[in-house]
Amino acid sequence: MKQNYDDGAKNIKAISDANRLKIIDILSCGEKCACDILEHFEFTQPTLSHHMKVLMESGIVKCRKEGLWSYYSLDNNNCNKLILFLMNLTTEKDECICKDKTKCECK
Repeated sequence: MKQNYDDGAKNIKAISDANRLKIIDILSCGEKCACDILEHFEFTQPTLSHHMKVLMESGIVKCRKEGLWSYYSLDNNNCNKLILFLMNLTTEKDECICKDKTKCECK
């Protein structure tokens, strides 16, 4: 499986903030309204909107609008892709990048 390092880096950057990790944890229990997420933080609604925008652009979180309300949930498919990316990145495998003998310059 060929690694897409650019997409992986984008997703890792999106979750590299403690507040965004907490948002993901909150959403692991299911869909939540923005106002329900905001109750867990000491920051303002515009700050929450920024964090949600980063998580949505990475594909980790999806948004559903209902009237004036925004409801957020995890995109399980993309979350699983991120987990697989990290597992492949940290696990030795037959097709590992370090085993590509044609690229070795140390011999």
